[in-house]
Parts: sequence; structure tokens; C-alpha cells
Amino acid sequence: MSLIRTSLLNAIAVGVRMLTMLGLSKLLAVYVGPAGYAVIGQFQNAVTMILSFASGAINTGVTKYTAQYHDDTAMQHKLWRTAGLISFSTAIAASVLIAVFNHPLALLVLKDGSLGSVFLWLAACLTLFVLNTLLLAILNGKKAVSSYVAANIATSIVTLLATWALASAWGLYGALVALAINQSVVAFITLALCMKSGWFSVSMLFGKLDRSIARQLGAFALMAIVTAVAVPLSQLLIRNHLVQDFGWNAAGYWQAVTRISDMYLMLITTTLTVYYLPRLSEIAGRAELKKEIRRVYRFVLPVTVLGAAAVYLLRSWIIQIVFTADFAPMLDLLAWQLTGDVIKIGSWVLGFVMLGRAMTRAYIATELVFSLSLVLLTYWLTPIFGLKGSVLAFTINYLLYWICIAAILNRTDYQ
Repeated sequence: MSLIRTSLLNAIAVGVRMLTMLGLSKLLAVYVGPAGYAVIGQFQNAVTMILSFASGAINTGVTKYTAQYHDDTAMQHKLWRTAGLISFSTAIAASVLIAVFNHPLALLVLKDGSLGSVFLWLAACLTLFVLNTLLLAILNGKKAVSSYVAANIATSIVTLLATWALASAWGLYGALVALAINQSVVAFITLALCMKSGWFSVSMLFGKLDRSIARQLGAFALMAIVTAVAVPLSQLLIRNHLVQDFGWNAAGYWQAVTRISDMYLMLITTTLTVYYLPRLSEIAGRAELKKEIRRVYRFVLPVTVLGAAAVYLLRSWIIQIVFTADFAPMLDLLAWQLTGDVIKIGSWVLGFVMLGRAMTRAYIATELVFSLSLVLLTYWLTPIFGLKGSVLAFTINYLLYWICIAAILNRTDYQ
């Protein structure tokens, strides 16, 4: 499937998701305010880390090898059985640990032990979360874009409805519960889409472990675990730093700015995930790979610049519509955040090459180094520039990351 066609199909899902995120942001702004927004960001980061460990951190590998074995059905089935055994085993183990340590987790992440039951909800739903992410990885690798888009639309709608119902009833606690259960509902929809395809059955997720495939997935597990820990952990540390120095409201402004970035960049990030990553796995030669990178750059950079410019020009209106007047101080953060967004997307185009080509050591090293440097830059710049230092750090860090990845790929035989 072509880059343009994939982007058009993704645009449907992105449009729905953007509308639901707008509604979700407004709901959260009204029901929990800036301080609650920061708490929700903490929980989302924790869920990201937990879900990666619970899934065995192999979903990127499942996408890659499903695409790579596109003409070998038997190997695909071995891959899915191995992935299913790994994912469900780790999910069950993680669920037990979360249930046992729910109170300490609430104290550590949310700074409130009374919210421990939120983690009990997450433990109860975790296996279905893992099933959903595994099925999405398979759909992505099979290039079943229509089904993949439909599943993502379902996730957006379910998340909005669950958050609206629970947050309106229970405030912050309800919003956290909604985040803990949303994908468990969507798992049944994604499963139905896979079953409808004709090439999938539930039995393909169960069976004997293939040691060779497990070793192949291991490299991706290492990369995924590093990303799933380093990135959210750096955000947790930054958010804690901002809370300590500027208060929960200021951390909420920072969280809201990152939320705006997530919304307008969705078309780009989903296109990179749905089209670019499987495509990188198919390409055999260096010359063809360079050609693909240039083609993707010609598409994503102009779109990202236009999106960032539109957000900046409409910034006051966006805050009024998406948030509330309480979030007005975040306007001071937008210019540098949007500049950083453009640089981030530029760096990701090259970063995906390391991921898609299984350049394990380079990928892990850069993820660790630049997650740490983001935290250190934030700690250094916020005493000088105030809260604006957090977005300055974001921009500088991704510029350094882009330069570093370009240098690595230029010196590496990444065929």
C-alpha cells in the first residue's frame, strides 16, 4: 500500500481520534483542571511502561516479522503462536504483581495511596490490553490498514465515552479508571476484525514456542523495553521536577502543551507506524532504503511545518475550545514546543530506520542517552528560563538526537 493511500486511510482514523481527543481534553479540563491533568499524565506514563512489560515488549517485532514473512504463512503462524505465549504469560505475571503492589504503585506514581484501586482495575484488564496490542501489531504487519484504522477509531470512541461517563460521575478517579479499562473493551472489536479477515483464527495465538523466533523477537523486546521505560520515566521525572519547582498547575500546563502536539501530529506518527515501519522491513538494498527515506521526508516535513504553523496561529482559539481559561499560561510554551515538534518528526524518520532494521545497540544507546539528556537539560534550563525551559530542553534535545542519528546511519552499513 502506498504512502499517500495509507495516509489518506489514516486521515480518517486521525480525524476521528482528533475529534475525540478534543472532546476528551475539554472533559478533563472541566472535570479535573490543570493539576488533575498532570496526575493523568503520570498515570498514562505508568500504563505505557506496564503495558510494554506485560506484552513482553515484542509488538514491534511482531509487526516487522509479520511483514517480512508476507509470503510464508507457516512462518507467520509460528511467529504469532510464539508471540501469544510470551505476551499472555508476561501479562498474567504482571497482573498479579500490580494487584499485590497497587497501594505502593499509587503512592509512587500518583502521590496518593487512596488511588490504589485504579491499579486493581488495570490489573484486571491487563490481559485484554495485551491481546489488543498484539492483534494491532499483527494487523499492521499484514498491512490490513482498513481493519487497523477501524480498531483505532473504536479505541478513540470507547475512550471518549468511558472517560465522559466515569469522569462526570467520579471526577479524577473516574478518568483514571477509564484509562485503565478502555483497551479491554476494544480488544473484542479488534479480535472480531481479525476474525473477519479470513486469514486469522484465535488458535493461531496458542501453541508451542519457537525458540528461533523467540530469539529474533528478543532484540525488539530489548529496544521496546528501553523505549517504554526511558521515555515515560523521563517524563515522570520532568513532571515531578516541575511539580516540585512550580506546582501541579504548572505541570498541567506542560502536560496540556504535549497533548496539543500529540493531537496535531497524529497523522504523521500513525503514518510512520502503519506505513513506514513495515516498509522498512521489506526493503532489501541500501539504495532503495535511502530513496524511501527521502520520499518520506518530502511528505512528513512539509505537513508537520504546516500543522505547527496552524496551531501557533490559532493558539488562543485552541486553548479556549479544547481547554479552559485556567490553561491560558500554556500559551507561553507553545512556540518552542511546536519548533521542537518539527525537529522531533525529522529525527523520527531516521530513528525508525534503526528500529525497523533491528539496529539494537545503536537504538538502545541513543534512547537511553537522549532520554537522560532531556531530563538533565530540563533541570538545567528551568531555573534559568522558568517553565519555558522545559520546552526549550525538548527542542534542543531532539535537535541533538537528529544530528546523532544521522551520523550513526551515515557511518553504518544498515542493509
